[in-house]
Amino acid sequence: MIALEEIEAARERIAGAAVRTPLVRLHVDAPCEIWLKLENLQPIASFKIRGAANAVRSADPAELQDGLVTASAGNMAQGVAWIARGLGLPATIVVPEHAPDTKVAAIERLGGSARRVPYADWWRCIEDSRVDGMPGFFVHPVTDERVMAGNGTIALEILEDLPEFDAVVVPYGGGGLVSGIASALRALKPDTRIYAVEPEGGAALNAALAAGEPVDIDFQPSFVDGSGSRSVLPAMWPGVSELIDGAFSIPVDQAAAAVKLLAERARIVAEGAGALATAAALAGLAGEGRVVCVVSGGNIDVSKLGPILAGQTP
Repeated sequence: MIALEEIEAARERIAGAAVRTPLVRLHVDAPCEIWLKLENLQPIASFKIRGAANAVRSADPAELQDGLVTASAGNMAQGVAWIARGLGLPATIVVPEHAPDTKVAAIERLGGSARRVPYADWWRCIEDSRVDGMPGFFVHPVTDERVMAGNGTIALEILEDLPEFDAVVVPYGGGGLVSGIASALRALKPDTRIYAVEPEGGAALNAALAAGEPVDIDFQPSFVDGSGSRSVLPAMWPGVSELIDGAFSIPVDQAAAAVKLLAERARIVAEGAGALATAAALAGLAGEGRVVCVVSGGNIDVSKLGPILAGQTP
């Protein structure tokens, strides 16, 4: 659990990098009243800029002299590249081979250097918190407490805009987002129900909760590339399992339908992971009352968005 003081300090530290995103009502027939926290409106179209900014701005300048390095499916990569560009530092990003072209292009547009590797090699970088043979300050996309503190600032904004709500649903990739948000809510609004959501085919947290410990699953990549994994990181399991009230898995068809609905009803462009929480709320999984859904990002390939808007699943 991240200390509330660290999350509050992160809020001051990331000012000027991350923006304060709106919380808006989704007007749709559903089992609950849905509110959307629009992290897709960040400068990099993802919440990841919060954690990246806090981690780098917390570091000793001497640690940054060789530049920044991370392993990311795309959104943390953009956050690191954005921060590196502002500091005049090089940024090297290791991405899995299935990373969307949109996200890789964005890394390079921001001045970063992307290196595609097989998924197993990419996952090893995340497990080991380093990239062999690559110097630089490694910004871990998940397990760095400074990253989680930056993510937790989302909860502070939600509470200011909507003091009374019943549940929050957060997409789960590695656990850094839900850990930061849940840490703040447990300190300030402990009765809130907190749920994580993953895509079917990558529901490692759901599997771990069922088994009582992290287990490997048969990971199936999908267009929901920002969420899901083959296993829960051991370093994240104790904290996540204590902080949340449960987890859901969403079929990719339902995730695609939620992307389409958000675009048609609210003119919101969400990537697959960004629509997972809304899909869960629409299905009634988060219960009744006021439910806040974190739209974690909006970086989706046009080649995938087009078919989704036509009613297909990429």
